[in-house]
Amino acid sequence: MTALPLSPTARPRNAALRLHRPALIVWGVFQLLAVGALLWVHLFRAPAAREDHFASYFVLTDVNNVMNFLGDVLSYVSIAVAAWAGAALVGRELEDGTARLAWTQSVTPARWLTAKLTAAALPLVAGTALVGLLFAWVWTSGQDVLVTNWSWDRVLVPAGPLSVALVVFALAGVALGRALPALAVAAGVTYAARYFFGRKWDNIWPTRHFWPVQLTATALLLVLAAFALAAAYALLGRRTNIKGAAV
Repeated sequence: MTALPLSPTARPRNAALRLHRPALIVWGVFQLLAVGALLWVHLFRAPAAREDHFASYFVLTDVNNVMNFLGDVLSYVSIAVAAWAGAALVGRELEDGTARLAWTQSVTPARWLTAKLTAAALPLVAGTALVGLLFAWVWTSGQDVLVTNWSWDRVLVPAGPLSVALVVFALAGVALGRALPALAVAAGVTYAARYFFGRKWDNIWPTRHFWPVQLTATALLLVLAAFALAAAYALLGRRTNIKGAAV
């Protein structure tokens, strides 16, 4: 029985999954830890706080401290994604010539980049969305024992689609062809986006409500991500044409 040949798109996508398997495993472990911590808060720490308001205080298990810590970690995870995407996902392969080798095997640069981004985006976006939904549910159901306001960045970012938009924006920072500059630029720009939309965006609105702030910030970030991706494809095509002409 003859195996069906893989399509040109499938080959680079499968290769990307194999190459970045350790990073995907780390991402999966992080997601499981986040889910476990959120469920622990909902099932044990929040009920304990309701039952005994005068229980002995311990900084590492206090329900507000734990939720605030989880919110901070989840709100900044896009910066780690940006650093990885800029340096390892694309920048390293452009720098060491691995990408050009793939382009000689009937895979166009645009298709190569699409496969890389798709292979990374699916688990990152899915995991961020699921953990975000769980965070929002735990935070909403624990309002009687939690003091954190929704407008605080540690809640605003992870509790809605803004967290997903930040991850998409982080993946869009792949235009540079050298690993370390790509890491620095992608992480820096994503941090600036997270800071602005997490801490400043809701202050722009005269009447502040969770969903208008969330949805407008998400829409604007996705537009910026689309422009960044368009620039990445254009720069990749330009770099390819210049090097091809030089050869």
